[in-house]
Amino acid sequence: MKYRPKPLEPPRLEQEYRARSLSEPGLRSFVEANASAKPSQWPPAKLNLEALTLVGFYYSPELEIARAQVARADARIVTARGRPNPSLSVGGGWSNSPESAFVFHFDPGFLIEMARKRGYRILEAQRQAEVARLEFAEAGWRIRSRLRSALLDHWLALRESELLAREEQVRAEAVRIFEQRLTAGEVSRPDVDVAATARNSARVALTSAQGRVAETRAALAAAAGMPVRSLAAIEFDWPDFEKPPGAETLPIATVQTAGLLNRLDVRRALMEYAVAETALQLEVAKQYPDIQWNPGYSFDEGHHKFAIGPSLTLPVFNRNQGPIAEARARREEAAARFIALQAQAISEMEKGLAQYNAAVAELVQVETQLVTLQEQREKATRRALEIGEADRLALAGIRVQGAVAARARLEVLRKAQAALGALEDALQHPTQAGMPVLPGRKP
Repeated sequence: MKYRPKPLEPPRLEQEYRARSLSEPGLRSFVEANASAKPSQWPPAKLNLEALTLVGFYYSPELEIARAQVARADARIVTARGRPNPSLSVGGGWSNSPESAFVFHFDPGFLIEMARKRGYRILEAQRQAEVARLEFAEAGWRIRSRLRSALLDHWLALRESELLAREEQVRAEAVRIFEQRLTAGEVSRPDVDVAATARNSARVALTSAQGRVAETRAALAAAAGMPVRSLAAIEFDWPDFEKPPGAETLPIATVQTAGLLNRLDVRRALMEYAVAETALQLEVAKQYPDIQWNPGYSFDEGHHKFAIGPSLTLPVFNRNQGPIAEARARREEAAARFIALQAQAISEMEKGLAQYNAAVAELVQVETQLVTLQEQREKATRRALEIGEADRLALAGIRVQGAVAARARLEVLRKAQAALGALEDALQHPTQAGMPVLPGRKP
């Protein structure tokens, strides 16, 4: 094997990053191979969380690091499987012996490993490779979690911007009605100023919300590993956003029945304990010395001389007690880490489920006691306006209250969706069917 240089070229890498887009053929092949349903068109006009997650799997630099770590761990297995090469010592010379002036020796050496050391090294490397694969899967889950959080922030910013635009229109209409009544002498200037101040506050809030839309879109693009311009014209689809699933419909019981090993970090911690266990076995085996087999041949003073015999280190003063003690301590540490992580996982699951149940209950309460009541009041006011028992200002006031109620509902929706995301992170399993969990392979 020859060395082949592979220098990094920052300008070229920057250009490649800025050129990333949804129209890349490799991305299309990757999505079609891993999506639950093939996209009807490409590039897509809309992206849901599943498609966005696959885009993140394809472009994420964090996943590339994890892939490289898996490759390094696999290479470590090759290293562990290697057998020690034999040695060879050859020498010759001249002497003043009258029988023969030539001297020559040929001394090979063979190392024979004892106590299954090579087998333990291979097993340790294989388990370390499994740890790397679990870390790769964890990296995929972190990407999915960040994308869901970024999509939630962007979706909420869009919805808040829409609600504030509607509220600003209603408050502007109320200002026009007040100004007309001021002209007619039916209200005073302070009444108009109060309405105008409320309209201006809504405009400021709308401008701020529009800025958050651009900011959250940039954060979403960064989470997907793409430049923001690649998502500038893309719409996002979240059909279940308005109706978070009830806790009774979630596959929590199924996941918990299968055990905590659904969590990737718990599985990784368990495999790290297995690595520590194998490392201890290897250190225990090292207290038994290896044998160096050294046959030899020499030609001296016209005589052929053959020698054969082993050599080994005598374990008299040191029987590898220190490394064994260190390996045993690392095993105990790995066990303690697993127990702590398991307890943390149970706590996170229980806390996540409790928070989600509370958020869903709050959402139901807001919808039944605030939003529904507000909608009924607006309908009643519109009927009263039609029969002449109410005026346009009363309807504008009701519509302003409706906009405030809609924003309150949106805030509760945010809490419910954030709690659902936290619950998924606690389970490390999506609650929505068809969602990718593990990263697929690039084409």
